[in-house]
Formats: sequence, C-alpha cells, structure tokens
Amino acid sequence: MGEEGFEYRNKLRHHPPAGARVAALAGRQHGVASTGQLRECGLSPAAIRRWVQAGSLHPLHRGVYAVGHRALSLNSRQLAAVFAAGRSALLSHRSAGRNRDLIRHTGAIEVSTPRSRKPREGFVLHRSRSLTEADHTLVAGIPTTSVARTLVDLAEVLNENRLAKAVHEAEVQRVFDLSAIDEVLTRVPGRTGRHRLHRVLEAYREAPITRSHNERRFLEICETHGLPMPLSNASRAGYEPDFLWPDHGLAVEMDDPAIHYTIQSYYADRRRDRALAPHNIQVLRVTPLDLENERALAEEMRGILAAKAA
Repeated sequence: MGEEGFEYRNKLRHHPPAGARVAALAGRQHGVASTGQLRECGLSPAAIRRWVQAGSLHPLHRGVYAVGHRALSLNSRQLAAVFAAGRSALLSHRSAGRNRDLIRHTGAIEVSTPRSRKPREGFVLHRSRSLTEADHTLVAGIPTTSVARTLVDLAEVLNENRLAKAVHEAEVQRVFDLSAIDEVLTRVPGRTGRHRLHRVLEAYREAPITRSHNERRFLEICETHGLPMPLSNASRAGYEPDFLWPDHGLAVEMDDPAIHYTIQSYYADRRRDRALAPHNIQVLRVTPLDLENERALAEEMRGILAAKAA
C-alpha cells in the first residue's frame, strides 16, 4: 500500500465506528459517497463538515464527496455525476456507450434523469420523463441505461456511421436485442435520431439473425459457395444452435475461443449436443481458423450435407 493509502486509513481511524462503515461504503463505490449515504453510516451534518475540514472528505459536487483522497478513476467521476443528478439518475448516452465498450468516447460525462434538475458543472445532464425501471442496469456498480436505451440515446448524438458501429458491437457482444430497442422506441416518440436508428436497424430486420462476426462470415461462405442456407438460431429441444439444416439433421456451432473455451461453456456445449442427439441432429463445431480457409470448409460442408441428405 502506498503512502497515500496509509494516510487515508489513519484518517479514518480517528472516526470509529463510522469510519469503518464509510471506508466499506467507499470501497464498494469507487471511492465516492453521497451525503445521504454518509448520514446512513452515522455521520451528522456537523460531522460531515468536520471530516471535510480534516481532509477525510473532498467535495466533488453538491452533496457528493470523494472519501480519503482525490485520486479518482473515470468510474469514480461517473458515479459521482450520477449521485449529483439525484435519485433515479443513470449514466447515459456516450458515457453509457463507452462503459459498455460500444463506442470510444473521451468527452464530458453524460447523465440522464427523469426529474427537472439545474445543469451541474462537470457533466452533461439530459432530462427524460420516459426513463423507467426497464432502462436501469448496473455496469461496474454504476447505475447505467440498458443496452437498448443506450442505443436509442446514442442515435441522438452520433452520426449514422458511428451509430451503426455501436449496434454492430452490441451484436458482437451478444447483447443486441431488437425487440427491446423497439420497446424503448415506443416509449420515446419524437426523438431526433429516430429515423437514423430505423435506417441502421433495417438491415437487422431483413437479414438472418446472427450473433457474431464469425456467424456472419459462415453465412457468407455458404452463400458464396452455393451451399444450402441454414436457419439461424432456430430453437430445437430448448436450445438454439447457431445454424441448423433441419432436413439434413445437421447443426453447426461457432466455437469462439473467447467464449467457448471456458469450463462453464465446455459443459454447456456438451449438454446441448446431448439434448439434440435424440432429435437426430448432429452437431459440428467450426472455429475461426476453419473460417480462414473458406474453400476447404465449403467443400467439407458440401460433402457432409450430401451424405446427410442421402
């Protein structure tokens, strides 16, 4: 522990037992706390003022403090902005997109709230009466808009190209849900980015549903080499194989090392294979390396499909 950390702990030792409660709270919240939370830890308004004077609390916004020191991370500043915006506030727009790795963003922190609030220094405040519990999630312990709500909000502030990339990234992460986006759009009519988002989503409404770049690449290989086109994510035996040829009794699963080479996925994949076996469905597993040699893969798939059809 560095010198700053020892100093922080020594300060809190002067305030038992509230100090221990505040330290635990700050440890869960990226080192920040609101006045209400400090009161719940046992600090009176007078005690909070004394802590500020002693350097144990550092004001960030009205009613929001850094505990112990000002060495704040981005998560610390984002959570502080959400606290400052009041109850039911959520990290939103480009900040929510960045926290979910949907976009790159280095600008001001953005927060949405359903209540009327005066603008605050240090972050951008959006007012939206349509925020509901369905829009609320936690990302790294920070109240944040859901993926669907984030994409709808991003449509207001991104150009069409950047918005399309954010939607694509949500699909790659397997958090893209077209029906959830449609539900949000019904609650927020008249958004300036509505038509932009509809244009981006049109391709997803018309195309087969796929969940990753590798799945789209496999479909392209099937189409390019004249293979029978499979069903995408069709339900069988309570599972959704990535691709299915029901007339051939054949399914293909895309094995991405980042997803499938874990203990949990190892057992889940094999449970799926066993569940499909009584339905006379054979499961083949295709890796990213297989996709790189598309001609060989296409010929192999052609032979398997022909044999299954015989």
